Amino acid sequence: MPLPVNILLLVVGFVLLMKGADVFVDGSSSLAGKLGIPQIVIGLTIVAFGTSAPEAAISITAGIKGSAELAVSNVVGSNILNVLLILGIASVITPLAVKKNTLFIEIPFVAVITIVLLVLGMNGYSLSRFDGIILTILFLIFMGYLVYISLKKKDEEEEEVKKLPTWLMILYIILGGAAIVGGSQLTVNSATAIAKYFGMSDRLIGLTIVALGTSLPELITSVTAACKHKADIAIGNIVGSNIFNILFVLGITALITPVQYSKDFIVDNIMAVICMVMLFLCVILTKDKKLNRAGGILMLLSYAAYFVCFIVLQIKLV
Repeated sequence: MPLPVNILLLVVGFVLLMKGADVFVDGSSSLAGKLGIPQIVIGLTIVAFGTSAPEAAISITAGIKGSAELAVSNVVGSNILNVLLILGIASVITPLAVKKNTLFIEIPFVAVITIVLLVLGMNGYSLSRFDGIILTILFLIFMGYLVYISLKKKDEEEEEVKKLPTWLMILYIILGGAAIVGGSQLTVNSATAIAKYFGMSDRLIGLTIVALGTSLPELITSVTAACKHKADIAIGNIVGSNIFNILFVLGITALITPVQYSKDFIVDNIMAVICMVMLFLCVILTKDKKLNRAGGILMLLSYAAYFVCFIVLQIKLV
């Protein structure tokens, strides 16, 4: 298929993923609300899944099709991009205050599970179904923690859920699910074709184009939150998304089909750990415990350096 057609299909795939996730979340959360499920549970499950739906769809599809590099690089690439690029941009717009729980529990937790992913991946250089079980158990533990924290803050305003007619809820769920599946198929196929056309590896395109495309919901949400001076949403959105990406996305993918873990991912995995350490230090070393503009600029420069080094290394290997 001609290159322009594949680029167009890649864009269409991203659009289907984004809109499909939105529609699926609206329909599912409305139905759950009608069934009497508490809004906080909806927010912690269905809505949270919505922001990670693109990564999940891409990784699962890539894993089933045997594109292991795309499955893992999509998640690791998204996590690096989420912290260095998205939080970097958001904190340059306005300094971001970080909640105590996020700083001392959730950010270190992301670093720990990223190290867990590294250890599991290096053990035989694959993520087995047993590894998938480990990641899924950690995900359930984290969900339990979120429910506990949320129940302690019942007085806080709950997120509104759209009220839709029953027939429209069901239609949204069906159409949203179909768009996610179809979008993931288009994205994986076109991204792989583009990579082959330019002689790029699945790892390269997964860490760049696909990672950026699937991180669009987080980018839009965090930048919008920063512009509205809702720092906790900007930071919480990224940290939560990174946890979902590793534990839920890769956990489910590995449960469905074993995923090969290339030795090349060791560097990317370590970089993902460094990102979380950098985020922690950029906040803890400030007097007001904020991710300020200086920290944001440092993160953006770090992402630029990582990206340039990665591209240069890829060119040398060709």
